[in-house]
Amino acid sequence: MPDVTVGVLALQGAFSEHVQLLRAAAEELSLKGAPAQPSPRWRFLEVRTPQELALCDALILPGGESTAISLVAARSGLLEPLRDFVKVLRRPTWGTCAGLILLAESANRTKKGGQDLIGGLDVRVNRNHFGRQTESFQANLNLSFLGDTVDKSANEPYRCVFIRAPVVERILPHRDGVQTEEESREATIVAPSKAPADELAEKETRAEVEVMATLPTQTPALQQNQAHEHRGTEDVIAVKQGNVFGISFHPELTADPRIHVWWLQEVLQAVERRHQFEIADKSAP
Repeated sequence: MPDVTVGVLALQGAFSEHVQLLRAAAEELSLKGAPAQPSPRWRFLEVRTPQELALCDALILPGGESTAISLVAARSGLLEPLRDFVKVLRRPTWGTCAGLILLAESANRTKKGGQDLIGGLDVRVNRNHFGRQTESFQANLNLSFLGDTVDKSANEPYRCVFIRAPVVERILPHRDGVQTEEESREATIVAPSKAPADELAEKETRAEVEVMATLPTQTPALQQNQAHEHRGTEDVIAVKQGNVFGISFHPELTADPRIHVWWLQEVLQAVERRHQFEIADKSAP
């Protein structure tokens, strides 16, 4: 297994906390790995330039202020390289809270020109869905996708920290015209379209959006929050589409590495798929 470099976008927000949990997760994986299958050598990198991004096999977009992150990315020449990384090359990318907003193809409650999106997830997000900073809350949820990633059972609740968090309001269909349709909505912005680089990236792009976790609207912390509109029975708070993963909450603000362990396993699988694809492509007549 070759070395694997995982970057954390370090323009604003809780990037250092992600790096700490990535190191803990890599240690967990090393202890768990089979003796006959040596673990890769992980490298974790704070990304601030296009040159640093080009070194990465995978990337985390941290929680913070999505508007500030997009503005700094644009000014530092990173916005287009980020779009290429996520949507053209289709490298494994994970966004938490603000990162989920940036990875959405559509976001509402946003002034035109107020911020840019990277895109990659065929969803519309509702920004600041749960209200203001003072209305932040925590909820213990069972995240079934974790499985037995570490010694802790998947049945042990995960402490999810929500701070001015978005939710996935709609999963967008794979059809021509949906971008124009979304852009015509009031106070809604969309990410620019990008063509995938090759067949493997195209396959990831056309994958269906999977709902990975929801938050019941009857959660006690939500019932105390008068700013939240309690529509339906649950809010979608985690989605995955191919190699792109987004969640509403902040795992980096806990000491629990389980989601980072799970995601690093996803990264390893994606790196291996890319490796096998490139070998087959080179050997093709």
